[in-house]
Amino acid sequence: MFRQLARRAVAPNARVAPLMRSSLRNSSIISVHRDIKEDNPNIPFEFNSENRKRADEIIAKYPPQYKKGAVMPLLDLGQRQLGFTSISVMNYVAKMLDMPPMRVYEVATFYTMYMRHPMGKHNIQVCTTTPCQLCGSDDIMKAIKDYLKIKPGQTTPDKMFTFQEVECLGACVNAPMMAVDDDYHEDLTAEKTVAILKTLQEGKPLEKAGPVSGRLSCEPLSGRKVLNSAEPNDVRKFTRADL
Repeated sequence: MFRQLARRAVAPNARVAPLMRSSLRNSSIISVHRDIKEDNPNIPFEFNSENRKRADEIIAKYPPQYKKGAVMPLLDLGQRQLGFTSISVMNYVAKMLDMPPMRVYEVATFYTMYMRHPMGKHNIQVCTTTPCQLCGSDDIMKAIKDYLKIKPGQTTPDKMFTFQEVECLGACVNAPMMAVDDDYHEDLTAEKTVAILKTLQEGKPLEKAGPVSGRLSCEPLSGRKVLNSAEPNDVRKFTRADL
């Protein structure tokens, strides 16, 4: 209203454009908790004896007045025990650290590492940011969707896999890639991706994480270009004797 009055004062006959209205942000619903059968405050949670010992070790790293700094590793510990970061996990961590529950909710809803709904046994995250897309991440996405018969954000009926499309995971030089739980699998092809999923379905351990192309790390696919000699160079051959 004030904006319209101001414009009419300058130009009485000018047409006043309507005020801009922000569109509905559907993504905001991830910050809202809704009680469901598998996730509600009535479901008890506490660390098992092993994780309680780990939690005590984590908290001991912080001065007593700053023990709330342990909130992130404790939430991660709870997620690993339960399979996702439930409201009960958050309330338990808040009580352990003498924090208002809302402060813990703020952390859990801000960081995407905390899965706030029930997950499958294996969390499959495929990066589709520009470098990965240029290197074929669309083929990886299609291979997973066709093989598992689910879309991003869904879990297979047998609760074996949860499939997610994510932003940059930081392995651009080895694109395309995906994360399986805590490990990266890089230089992927559609065939290699399906082979990884089949191995997991059979309950077999994956051979190794990292590039599936034969690279050890992120060296050029065409082979090493520098530091090829078996022995290090004698710097005296390349510098002045008086230095």
